[in-house]
Amino acid sequence: MESSKETGCQAPEDPALCINDCDFFGSAATMNMCSKCQKDMILLKQEHEKLAATSSKNIVRRSSSSDESELALADAAVASEDLASQISQGKSKEGLKKCTACCKHVGLTGFSCKCGDIFYAIHHYSDKHNCPFDYRNAGQNSIAKANPIIVAEKLSKI
Repeated sequence: MESSKETGCQAPEDPALCINDCDFFGSAATMNMCSKCQKDMILLKQEHEKLAATSSKNIVRRSSSSDESELALADAAVASEDLASQISQGKSKEGLKKCTACCKHVGLTGFSCKCGDIFYAIHHYSDKHNCPFDYRNAGQNSIAKANPIIVAEKLSKI
């Protein structure tokens, strides 16, 4: 039998997890990301390129005065910051489907609490994860909205 050095073949490397912590395996061909994260990244890059192209067109159109071009540059910078914040929020909400209390993968069976976190079946009760949401005041406010105080006009005496 020929060795791998003679044939030029390499042994497969150990699988590595996706760099976005989505519990799937990535590969070197996809920049150590899973296929879903890679597709999302490609789509975000395309949106960013479209945004940059439209902002550059606006800069060219507004180049007649320096104040307007500075405003266009500022708008482009704000738009790129918004895109970056959307990317980070998308990763944090879509990629992390883990219980906030025990970091166990919940998948589709996770319970979302009124405090905004996702929990496993054991920890979804408010007393099990020290929920900061004030249920008492929320209940009082909902009752007050549902039942407004009605005061009748006073009758004039004859």
